Parts: sequence; structure tokens; C-alpha cells
Amino acid sequence: MSMFEYPAFDDSGVKILSRAGDSDNDMMMDVDVYRLLPGDKRVFFDASQETAVMLVVGDVTYSWEDRAERARRGSFIKEAPWCLHVCKGVSVEITANAESEVLVQRTKNDRSFSPVFYKPEDVRENVLGVGVWEDRMLRTVRTVFDYVNAPYSNMVNGEVINHQGSWSSYTPHWHPQPEVYYYRFERPEGFGVCFQLKGESQNVPGDDVGEEIFRITDGSVAHIKPGRLHPQVTAPGFDMYYCWMIRHIDGNPWTDRVVDPRYEWLDENMYAGMNGAK
Repeated sequence: MSMFEYPAFDDSGVKILSRAGDSDNDMMMDVDVYRLLPGDKRVFFDASQETAVMLVVGDVTYSWEDRAERARRGSFIKEAPWCLHVCKGVSVEITANAESEVLVQRTKNDRSFSPVFYKPEDVRENVLGVGVWEDRMLRTVRTVFDYVNAPYSNMVNGEVINHQGSWSSYTPHWHPQPEVYYYRFERPEGFGVCFQLKGESQNVPGDDVGEEIFRITDGSVAHIKPGRLHPQVTAPGFDMYYCWMIRHIDGNPWTDRVVDPRYEWLDENMYAGMNGAK
């Protein structure tokens, strides 16, 4: 897999975003999106990987162990997600009550933990960039789970709404853990731009912004290698959604960003009180 891709759904309604062990871009996670029609059922079970099943949009019923919950989400821009997070060896069944889309994130994890069903009201939400640089960095960050509320997990799961005409993953920053972005626009003609470049640290010189430039479209995916900066921007008129997924690495879980020192002057204290702002 390349750094940026435009995958399509196959005939069975599956879109592959990431595969652990990929020789070119190993994000250490299996990530797929499933398109479901009314009445469709999908069962997710993995004997060695933890699994998070997020409702991107639609109306589904989650079933696991002796419990069932219905989840409805009409807009991924205006509404927070529903997500079921289970450890290895736990089966999850999804039944579509209407046309729906779910994202499934998996990674190796030997720990056992009780299933957690996140409802929209359980999702941490922060609006960043208000009044900073003429609101050019305005975005809503939703965190479903991370090292703060799920230290037993090897993954992070959240969403960003990059508000129209604004930048996100900004100021330019990097981290040593791999990350995957899955983009959606509610208007299919929406677009943005993703920049990927090597970060500047004490021992590694940085590259000028614009080294790698990719057009963001509805349904596209970014694979962000450790140590790469990844600022992005969306066109005026188009709120851009992306699900952000980080894989902790052994002995070094993701807890915060590392701002490239060339751009620290831009921060203006906009991240005060919130670790790990995207």
C-alpha cells in the first residue's frame, strides 16, 4: 500500500484500508470499511486481535455476548459516533436496519478486557482553533478511546471534523506511532489536500512542506508512517470528516503530538488543556 490511496468497495461491500505487515506501509493494524444494505449481517471475530467497530453512518444493531444495542447516525459531520470495542476472542454481529457504513479496526493484543460500547455522549469532543489565526485551524476533535480511557488497548480511535476552508493536523507535527486516516465528505464532490513530509528533530533534518502532496477525496485513505508530518486542509464549503486511528508501539503508547520546532511559534497556546490534539 502507498502513502495515500483511493480504495473502492468490492462486490461484497468491503473496502480495505490497511493491512498489518504490509511491506511498504505497515500501519500495524487491519482496517476495513463495510457497506451494508438493509437486512445484511456481518460477524466479526478474531482470536488474536482486539476489534473496534464504529458506525460511520446509518442504522445498525450491535450484538455481542448477551447484549444488543441499536445505533443510529444520520450525519458523520454533525453527530458523534457509536463504537463497540472488544478484546480478542469476542464475537460481534452487526445487523443493518438501513443502508449503513461501519469501520472495523483491529490489531494484535494479548490482553483481555471487558467489551466497551461507546455511545455519542461517551465520546470526548473538543473544538479547537477558535479565534486563532483568523479561525484558519478550526476543527472538532472527537476521541472515542485512547491511552487515557483505554490503557489496556493497543489502539487509538477518534474522528476529526475539519471545518470548511480550515487546516487540521496542524500545527505540523509527528509521532513515532503509525496512523491511518479515513476521509469522508457528505457532498461527494468535496476535496482537500494532505501533505506528508519528514519531520525535523534533533537528529533528523526536516523537508520543506510540499514534499508529498495528495488530493483528498470522499473515501480516500492516508497511511502516515512514524516520524512524518501530516498537515491537511479542506476546500471552502466542504466540511471534511476523517477517522483517525493510531497504533501504540511497545513501551511507547501514543499520548501526545511532537510539534516540529520550525512551527512551534504558530501554536499560540491553542492546545492548552488538551493533550494529543489532532
